[in-house]
Amino acid sequence: MTTTNTLAGAWASDPMERVAAPLREQVITALRTAILNFQLRPGQRLVERELIEQLGVSRTTVREALRELTSEGLVTVVPQRGAVVSAPSLAEAEDLYEIRAVLESILVERFVLRATDAQIDRLGDAVEHFAETSARSKDIRVVLDSKDVLYEVLIEGAASPALKNIIEGIQARVRILRATSMGEPGRAEVAAAELRLMVAAARERDAAEAARLCALHVRNAAQTALKNLREAEGSDAPE
Repeated sequence: MTTTNTLAGAWASDPMERVAAPLREQVITALRTAILNFQLRPGQRLVERELIEQLGVSRTTVREALRELTSEGLVTVVPQRGAVVSAPSLAEAEDLYEIRAVLESILVERFVLRATDAQIDRLGDAVEHFAETSARSKDIRVVLDSKDVLYEVLIEGAASPALKNIIEGIQARVRILRATSMGEPGRAEVAAAELRLMVAAARERDAAEAARLCALHVRNAAQTALKNLREAEGSDAPE
């Protein structure tokens, strides 16, 4: 995945406005959004001087924002290069997918046990929305946003603040991996079919089966994303 050398060439942002929200939070939100929307791609350097000039804020504010995004896993500080947009390695991606499979299967199990019939209907609607969106749009950001609706329904129905905090904490880190998987031809259609089976188990109130199907869905996505990462790492290896 290629990146531009300068921030201005990759991403344009208006200077931060002096509004009620602290400037630090505005900068964090602007950078986080740019990363999650792939305006700033993995490997893109985040040069302090360029950020200061583009956003119209102080060096201290920029450094505080970069520290926060580093703690979220969206930014990595690389020796001799400084801050860059994180690009998960193959080993990190393998771990993240396995963590996702375990956590999301627990989330689905709790959802089936605790959700109302209306919330299960909303889950089915969210899956169909994802299927329709992925069929008509080639914009991976739009497709991922439609998948996020499904997670919102699951998190609400599971009624577990602990799971909500943990899962939302890793969702941003795996977004680039989800984009890699969903960008594979035919994967979105297969994903929709997998999710429909999960919803069918949820309607039957079979929590164990719904959880199993969720974990299977994540691990199938992992196969695609990890294959692409292996190929990318292989192409970068010295001959």
